[in-house]
Amino acid sequence: MASFACEVYHADERFDWAGFYRNVGGDILKIGPYQGGHGCLVIPFSRGVCGAAARSGEAQLIDDVAVFDDHIACASTTRSELVLPVFNQQKRLIGVFDIDSDQPHAFGAEDADQLADILRQVFYGACP
Repeated sequence: MASFACEVYHADERFDWAGFYRNVGGDILKIGPYQGGHGCLVIPFSRGVCGAAARSGEAQLIDDVAVFDDHIACASTTRSELVLPVFNQQKRLIGVFDIDSDQPHAFGAEDADQLADILRQVFYGACP
């Protein structure tokens, strides 16, 4: 996870923060490996963009976090966000991968699709 977050963070100048929140059970996500400024330490499934991805099992592409009612501002500079659920081979949610940008409309559907494909290839065989 650490190497993946590092590679993604340094791959594109749009990325202001990239990292994982791990599913630790009890509908709670805890910070995992990341690159960038400090992230939120704990995020419940019931809150924020990361929580929405964990709850729904679907990618969350937010063009402008200011209009996302339940956005958790871990960093005041975040303007847009892309969060993808990460599943293992048993289709269990092992966490979410979160990318923030200080630019509005920084991400598109192609970004989400390509990152989802890479995450499946890397984590499909992961342990529960």
